[in-house]
Amino acid sequence: MRATFILSVCCLALLSACNQQNFETDDSQFQAYLKVKRVSPDDEQRVARYRAEFERRAALANAIYDDDGLDRELLDAEVAEFRKELLISRYFEQYLNESVTEAGIQNYYSENIDQYKSRKAKVSHILFRTNPRMDKTERDVVLTKATEAYSRVNAGEAFEEVAKAVSEDAISATKGGDLGWINEGAVSATFSDKVFNMQAGEISEPFLTEFGFHVIKVTEPAQEVTRSLDSLKGDIRYQLRNKTKQAETERLLKEAGYQAPEPADS
Repeated sequence: MRATFILSVCCLALLSACNQQNFETDDSQFQAYLKVKRVSPDDEQRVARYRAEFERRAALANAIYDDDGLDRELLDAEVAEFRKELLISRYFEQYLNESVTEAGIQNYYSENIDQYKSRKAKVSHILFRTNPRMDKTERDVVLTKATEAYSRVNAGEAFEEVAKAVSEDAISATKGGDLGWINEGAVSATFSDKVFNMQAGEISEPFLTEFGFHVIKVTEPAQEVTRSLDSLKGDIRYQLRNKTKQAETERLLKEAGYQAPEPADS
C-alpha cells in the first residue's frame, strides 16, 4: 500500500504540472521528490540515479506537453480527481492512525465486554436422521430406534460404544459421538436449549431437531468464556476506524457547507 501511495505521489507531482507551461526540475522540487522516494540526500549514488530519472521524465513530459493529440480538458479533469482522491486518502490515513489508538481499542473492549462473553459445553450425541418427506409412521420408526439406543445407554452400556454402533452421524460416531465444545446458540435452537439445561454426565431422552432424533450426553459442564482482546483487536480496530471515518467525514462536509442533493422524483 505504501509503495502504491509513493507511486501516486510521484504521478501527482508530475501530472499537477500540466497546468504550467513546463515541468520544473529545480532543486526544491527534486528534494521533495527524494522524500517521496525515501532516498537519503547523503546517499550520493542513489541521489544521482534519481536525479537523472527525475530530469529525464520532466524532459519527456515537456516534449509532449503541446501535443495536439492530447485531450487537455480530460487530462486536467483526471488530474483533479486524482488529487482529490489522494488528498482524502492521505488525510484519513493520518487522522485514523491518530484517532484509533491501542488505548481506545482497549477501552472499547472493556466497555463492551459483555458482548464478547458466551457459554460453551462439551457434548456427545447419537443421531438418527429424519427428513421432511417422512410421514408420522416413518418418523415413529426412527424414534423407536433412538429410544432403543437410549435404553441401552440407560441400562449401563457405554455411551461411546452405542454411538459407534448405531449413530447415523458418521463423523462423530467414529469418535464415540463426541461433538467437542459447542457454543450456546451456535447450533439448532432446540439442541442448544437442551444442552445448556443439562448437568455434566446427564443423558437426555430422545428429542427431535431438524436433523433427526438425538440422544445426547453432556461430557463437560457448561462454562462461560470471554474472547480475549488479542483475538478481537483487529475486528475492533476495523469497527472503530469505520465509525471514526464516518463521523469525521460528516464533520468536514458540514464545515464545508455541503448539503446532499434531494433525491430525484422517480
